[in-house]
Amino acid sequence: MPHILIVEDEAAIADTLIYVLQSEGFTTSWLSLGQEAVEQQRVSPADLIILDIGLPDITGFEACKQLRRFSDVPVIFLSARDAEIDRVVGLEIGADDYVVKPFSPREVAARVRAILKRMQPRPVTVSENQPFTVDLERFQISYRNQPLSLTRHEFRLLQCLLAQPERVFSREQLLDAMGVAADAGYERSIDSHIKSVRAKLRVVAADAEPIQTHRGLGYSFSPGHS
Repeated sequence: MPHILIVEDEAAIADTLIYVLQSEGFTTSWLSLGQEAVEQQRVSPADLIILDIGLPDITGFEACKQLRRFSDVPVIFLSARDAEIDRVVGLEIGADDYVVKPFSPREVAARVRAILKRMQPRPVTVSENQPFTVDLERFQISYRNQPLSLTRHEFRLLQCLLAQPERVFSREQLLDAMGVAADAGYERSIDSHIKSVRAKLRVVAADAEPIQTHRGLGYSFSPGHS
């Protein structure tokens, strides 16, 4: 069964999450410090991390930044702050969901299941005449024979666009493809991810614009501009 690491300094909250997750078949472990969680993930990787933002040593944001340097483990943030900017920052750092306290433990368990389900690889077909190749086993996309250094979110976003050339995807649809719970507060972060992917493509080909913007609608992949 999937193993869930809970990083929370309030014992009562951690105990409740442990009880609910274990009752639904997950195995769990609990740490109260962010730096300990980072080191634990290096030596004994969890399948998903529930990460409180307000930890005693480092913030959950900082812990997530450190995790993203070596791991693509899904992360759910817990926070007492409900400001949209906090949600957006959390997703841009690399989180998959953001839950505001107080919360329903059963809802958190449902979000865990949903994220793990969305993490399953999705098939994609890329035509031979396109300058992109997708290696699902290695989680690698190459452009004009040059491997791209993509985050997990960027990989899934680009994979989604490549799978259906010329189709316009809404921000909500792209969030779903990335394995992120759709939320109005998160949709703005898609623009940041698109900007980052475009920058990485331009390193390979400065004049290429394969990702097209459709104002008010979303984004599409256009082979003719690649």
